[in-house]
Amino acid sequence: MDLRQMRYFLAIAREGQITKAAKSLNMEQPPLSRQLKLMEQELGVTLFDRSGKNLRLTPSGVLLQQRAESLLNQYSEVLKEVRELDEGIHGSLSIGSVVSCISLLPKPIELFREQYPQVTFKIIEGDHFLLGEQLIRGAIELIVARLPFEAKLPEPVEIMPLPSDPYVAVVPSAAFTRDESEGMKMRELAGLPFLTLKTDHTIRMHKQVLEECRRHGFEPQIISECSSVAIIIALVAAGIGSTVLPESVMSAFPIEQIRTIRLTDADFHSDVGIVWMKERYLTKSARRFINHFASTADPEDDGALA
Repeated sequence: MDLRQMRYFLAIAREGQITKAAKSLNMEQPPLSRQLKLMEQELGVTLFDRSGKNLRLTPSGVLLQQRAESLLNQYSEVLKEVRELDEGIHGSLSIGSVVSCISLLPKPIELFREQYPQVTFKIIEGDHFLLGEQLIRGAIELIVARLPFEAKLPEPVEIMPLPSDPYVAVVPSAAFTRDESEGMKMRELAGLPFLTLKTDHTIRMHKQVLEECRRHGFEPQIISECSSVAIIIALVAAGIGSTVLPESVMSAFPIEQIRTIRLTDADFHSDVGIVWMKERYLTKSARRFINHFASTADPEDDGALA
């Protein structure tokens, strides 16, 4: 079985139908069906259960899918490494970011583009689990995320911590009429309808905020669990509720209807970092971008990756 056949097999596994797989590969269905038969004959196993409407992987097919994805990722990394030996820094850099870290990207991207104008960016937003899947597939090289990274990955990861981010109260303007410089106490949130950031998988920030509320002697009146920062911001701006978020998040949402208030009696922070696969090849662009992130976080840091 060659690399071309592996790509055919993975397309069929992904689509569940030979017709759809052929379309995604820009080829006709009969040649793809023949290739699948040839693969099964060569291996001496059945790769798909054909009894239903869609093709389902057999145990042998599942194993081949895992190994084929790994082999194609390794092949792609070898090509990148070889091509970069005598080339400058250019091409496309694919990175992922959780929504609450989007506001951290503009400065390092700006500095990076000043030095390497030939590099373009592909930025994917999602929660830890979606981004973890993209990292495994090789669709992205880096993830900027809140820590700890909650998705379990099959390979070791490297994490470069960034400066921690203090939590602040985020309230409708009408709910806080005094001078913002005075700050507010956590206990003042007890009487306000509360919004919290939480998905089915990523719950660390939600738990951290709840624990701090309980430490100050109250249970927040949660009226909505939101999967997106943008949803929370829209609800706060509409006067529906208040929340607690990392301070850097709010720099991306300068909205008149919202006030960001320093918490005077709560010293808790959100940890942030860049995550990448430890044993996979990082392109020059990715390594330089990590260094730029480090330098924007700490001006005295001269970068750790060559």
